[in-house]
Amino acid sequence: MERTLSSDLVFERSNEQSKAALPLRLLANLMLWQRRIASRHQLARLDSRLLADAGISEAQRYEELSKPFWR
Repeated sequence: MERTLSSDLVFERSNEQSKAALPLRLLANLMLWQRRIASRHQLARLDSRLLADAGISEAQRYEELSKPFWR
């Protein structure tokens, strides 16, 4: 007799794994958003000379600073 797993059993296992991974994904997103906020604050403080040294135009800076933190 051949043993097989039912699709319900596999679904429950993957659902449990998803629930366990949810706090980690949430934490990773929060950390990413914080890094974006910090880097955009730093970008906003750069003067035109430093922007030119980094190869960033004023238009590129404005485009980056106008994005919401989740993008």
